[in-house]
Amino acid sequence: MEPKKPDRLPLLAIQLGWAGILPMVGALLAAVSGEPRFQFAAFALGHAYAALIFSFLGGLWWGLAAWAENAPNWLWYASVAPSLLALATFVPWVLGWPWPGYSLIVLGLAIATSFAVDKRADAQGIAPTDWLRLRRPLSYGLGAATALLGFAAL
Repeated sequence: MEPKKPDRLPLLAIQLGWAGILPMVGALLAAVSGEPRFQFAAFALGHAYAALIFSFLGGLWWGLAAWAENAPNWLWYASVAPSLLALATFVPWVLGWPWPGYSLIVLGLAIATSFAVDKRADAQGIAPTDWLRLRRPLSYGLGAATALLGFAAL
């Protein structure tokens, strides 16, 4: 028997979700502060944080797929894509190519467009109640902040 979906997301989930944007805002503020000694750390930590959160989103989708009865194949594939893309955005750094501007922009766009996966999961009855109400601003907010950090790095 499938567990019953809660009527609403818990308040703590909402609060922690919103708090999850703060590290990227901090990285963005440090990067544009004009203090050169903080810039590389801000870019590197911002990139690492965005990659971690994007991978975390994939884990959430994996959990939704595992929870759903007869989860569609697209959700399983979508759940592994964020980790692979996040890893790929580290490749320029590893190879000594220009980094992190474009990698941050790619991550920012990917995080922002990840809302499409949440929306589709919700439409198919897989996502928890209130999922989109939380995921929309978090996806667009973190995606925009990450892309802005990328543009600041160019």
